[in-house]
Amino acid sequence: MRKRENVVHSLPTRLCAFLRREAVLSIALLCAALSMLAVPPDAGYAGYIDLRVLCLLFCLMAVVAGLQQCGLFQVLSQRLLSGRKQLRLLYLVLTLLPFFCSMLITNDVALLTFVPFTVLVLGRISRTEALVRVVVLQTLAANLGSMATPVGNPQNLFLCSYYTLSFRSFLSVVLPLAAASLLALSAAALATPGETIEIAFPRRESITQPRLFVLLCLLFVLCLLSVVHVLHYSVLTGVVLLCLLLFARGLFAQVDYALLATFVCFFIFAGNMGRIEPVRGALELLMGRSSYWTSLAASQVISNVPAAVLLSGFTGNWQALLAGVNVGGLGTPIASLASLISLKLYLRAEGASLPRFLAVFAAANLAGLALLSLLAVLLGLTG
Repeated sequence: MRKRENVVHSLPTRLCAFLRREAVLSIALLCAALSMLAVPPDAGYAGYIDLRVLCLLFCLMAVVAGLQQCGLFQVLSQRLLSGRKQLRLLYLVLTLLPFFCSMLITNDVALLTFVPFTVLVLGRISRTEALVRVVVLQTLAANLGSMATPVGNPQNLFLCSYYTLSFRSFLSVVLPLAAASLLALSAAALATPGETIEIAFPRRESITQPRLFVLLCLLFVLCLLSVVHVLHYSVLTGVVLLCLLLFARGLFAQVDYALLATFVCFFIFAGNMGRIEPVRGALELLMGRSSYWTSLAASQVISNVPAAVLLSGFTGNWQALLAGVNVGGLGTPIASLASLISLKLYLRAEGASLPRFLAVFAAANLAGLALLSLLAVLLGLTG
């Protein structure tokens, strides 16, 4: 009897822990459930789910997790940072690592990799007072660098699939925004006294499991080919599943299944919203006035991935929507889920200050929003 009571009492605790750990998935489940009250399940639900996006996300997450496990990013970081360097150059490298890596490994993986590394490096050289500034710059860098490629973040992958965008069309929108972001981030990172410091690591990192590493690199190339429609996603998925089963079964546990489930829930929610006439009319009106500002504002409240899924069904102006949800990753901490990752990682550091982090984060994000929105206006992307 006592054992049964313990199980019953532990259920609320487990539920609260799940809600804290998977807040976005919980919200997505709630939204999907509520929308199903207005639009009961029927044959139309089958058309909501974008199987291609789900398969590509699964493959990319598994392969990138394997590359991380093989030590690729630790080796890259160590090679770039070891030795005597000017302090401003160190901050620049720490900022640009997530900017460029996020283009291929997504913004959240980039921050999971490089923020803990930054805490280690700045602690080793006794520069922890700069931790807030550097981590905030890294957060912006990961969110802005990831906009430059279809695989950099989930909303880009979804929008490229939904609108069947060519790589050239995609770049025509994001490249000017990414280039401006690179210049601004570089200037902010270099605004530091020109002091010279020495960085040494206790041991030299190297690639582990070299054969698996080569296989994962080949699989990553296949993922890119599938993203640009050279290889069908079903073939890619079959190859990746077979390779994981044969050579790296442990990577199945590294996939973020909560993100996949979140996409399914928002597919259902967005599909149902499109079938509720008053809601559809309101969203079409807002998107007709400005897809950019509507998607940017929605991203501040529900984050940019759900905003892209929800609003894509109400506009043909993919250019403004693509720009809006990517620039919309700046702003509030929930505008991009990757920002919450860097905040959690920073708070684990010794002497971390939440108020200071939020103040610097807000100032940097507002500056980024103002700069990139001005550029979007000049480029005619705010329609």
